Amino acid sequence: MLPQFQMTGQATQDVSLQQNRVLRNTYMLLALSMVPTVAGALLGVQMNFSLFSGSPMVSFLVFLGIAFAFMWGIERTKESAMGVVLLLGFTFFMGLMLAGILRVALGFSNGGSLIATAAGGTGAIFITLAGIATVTKKDFSFIGKFLFIGLVVVILASLANIFFQIPALSLTVSAVTVLIFSGYILYDISQIVHGGETNYISATLKVYLDVYNIFVNLLNLLMILSGRRD
Repeated sequence: MLPQFQMTGQATQDVSLQQNRVLRNTYMLLALSMVPTVAGALLGVQMNFSLFSGSPMVSFLVFLGIAFAFMWGIERTKESAMGVVLLLGFTFFMGLMLAGILRVALGFSNGGSLIATAAGGTGAIFITLAGIATVTKKDFSFIGKFLFIGLVVVILASLANIFFQIPALSLTVSAVTVLIFSGYILYDISQIVHGGETNYISATLKVYLDVYNIFVNLLNLLMILSGRRD
């Protein structure tokens, strides 16, 4: 019986090491992904890049097409170095997409402060929630269904607001989106910790989208609530 116990203990240790490796690699690749994101954002601002300069619905569909093409490619190649290349290409594209909201923010007299506050707030949210999911090792998979339902509602509300442009709805959507993707940080990190996600490229893609959406919507909230044009 002793060898069997030893084998079981060794298997448990191997699983734990694998989970820690995936988590460590996810954090490292997430940090690396911020480089092309910032580069894309700076280039987009300088070039006045805007994918949404034409029809809002057509532009939105084009964005979805490009984004899902990247994500499909990343999932197809996640077991190879090409997955990392496509992920970094995707984060550069998402950086370009930040140009629009960053230009709006920079139109405020306190725009630089708003962007810095949004970035700092996003970092604080991520560190806090990722720490909770990692240290407590609580399984947050039970919130997945609730988050998905909330995400669908937010997407529908966002599409409606493209046409109606209601400030109160924009404020509500941004606030709820920050809450939903904060929950997704708990969920996605918990999936890694408990072995539900074993590929660090896929894990990085999910966590990156969580962080990205929190930043965008937190910045939108700050612009609505405290943007100054004096």
